[in-house]
Amino acid sequence: MAEFTRRKKKVCMMCTGKTVDYKDPETLRRYTNEKGKIVPRRVTGNCALHQRYIAKQVKRARAIALMPYSK
Repeated sequence: MAEFTRRKKKVCMMCTGKTVDYKDPETLRRYTNEKGKIVPRRVTGNCALHQRYIAKQVKRARAIALMPYSK
């Protein structure tokens, strides 16, 4: 039988107190990949509430041209 190794669960950065705003594109780049797509929850470790919030902030930053839609 193969044994499964448990990985440490990722912690939501926003639940720990870090804030993300659409006016700070450098912080938002952590949540997008090299093509400009929003990275999913299972990769970033965000909770569902904050993943939706980050997606909204990324879309706002794209709308006012602080971040590109794609590269």
